[in-house]
Amino acid sequence: MVPGRPSLATVTAGELAGSPDIRDVLRWFTREKQWVNDIHLRLCRVPAPTFLERERAEWFAAQLRSIGWHAWIDDAGNVLSTLDPDFHPYDIHGLPGPSVVALTAHLDTVLAPRTKDDVYIDRDGDMQGPGVSDNGAGLAALLAIAKAIKTVSNPATCTDLWSRLLLIANVGEEGEGNLSGMRHVCAQPELIERIRAFLVLDGAAVDHVTVQALGSRRFEVSFAGSGGHSWSDFGTANAIHALNRAMAIFIDENPVDPRSSPRVSVNVGLIEGGTGINAIPAAARAKIDIRSESNGKMDELVNALKSAVARGEEIENTRAIGPKVTAKVREIGSRPAAGLAADSPLIAMIRSVDSHLGIRSRLDCASTDANIPLSLGIPAVSIGAGGKGGGAHTVSEWYRSNGRDLGLKRVLLVAGMLLRESGIA
Repeated sequence: MVPGRPSLATVTAGELAGSPDIRDVLRWFTREKQWVNDIHLRLCRVPAPTFLERERAEWFAAQLRSIGWHAWIDDAGNVLSTLDPDFHPYDIHGLPGPSVVALTAHLDTVLAPRTKDDVYIDRDGDMQGPGVSDNGAGLAALLAIAKAIKTVSNPATCTDLWSRLLLIANVGEEGEGNLSGMRHVCAQPELIERIRAFLVLDGAAVDHVTVQALGSRRFEVSFAGSGGHSWSDFGTANAIHALNRAMAIFIDENPVDPRSSPRVSVNVGLIEGGTGINAIPAAARAKIDIRSESNGKMDELVNALKSAVARGEEIENTRAIGPKVTAKVREIGSRPAAGLAADSPLIAMIRSVDSHLGIRSRLDCASTDANIPLSLGIPAVSIGAGGKGGGAHTVSEWYRSNGRDLGLKRVLLVAGMLLRESGIA
């Protein structure tokens, strides 16, 4: 817990859900299913591959403004939105203020539609196309919640309860985006002191609650030399030989048991190099992914990787009678491991809401935007936004909206409970 940050207290969901104004908002999700489905389809047709999210960010901010929320796009490309016209998230000027609850979903996708027709509704009523579940479902939920609150809530409730709900559609969650959007938000010192908790919406399924941040360290290993002809220049150090030897040393001398605790995984996911069968390669590179629930275990494997690369370079150069190779290890991604305590009040709140709505869920470990706030001691969870999805990160990704309203009700109630407990209302 961050020093000075108020502790979360558990409350039950029934009283909040039964209040007339909240009840009307919850009913909106069921009544306006078609509006949510339509906006979901529209947003997924706006391409947003990692590092190229600007078009979708501008579209998203425009939608929020049309609903009646105030929206900004920050220097990182994140969209931030509140109902309070006097509250700019990055322009607080050190003034004291009430706590904020951040409701977030990432803008970027691993794959992007080439044309609008790549995202469509099939004959069974399912949405098909890249990013429709991860994270079209989360982004559609942000817009649905913004629309429901503004449409149904009376002005007093908007002021008293929802004015300190901060909506964030952030960039850089996937792959080598390295959680850049969430890092930027959490690097704003005055804002982060006021964020009571993060609710991260990622994907569709409501059967799991990510409370443990899976850490990862990602590296690009490269070898470079002079190259040459496979016969006349034989004896020149070979970049591919050196790289393959280094990867073999790393994997063979650091066996990882999939059943270990804490869990660890190692993956050499890409190897490139060379120009032809009769040419000594002048360059070769590999990308390596190391994951664990333990930052210490990752550190151990990082040191082992660097040692293996140095040995691969040394062995190849010792055997060479001509020009040598040089090695470089470059870190291209780092996500910290962290987690909520088992007795966290935030978990108790979600359990209370799930019990009220009849949702069965389990606690799990994954790599999401929640990694960053959790590593800073800020309560955070990642949950699905409702419905069902599959085929993430492929061209065959799909989303089924059945049950979406249940997920939206869950998100709204957890956010409302956090806001009530923070003394806003």
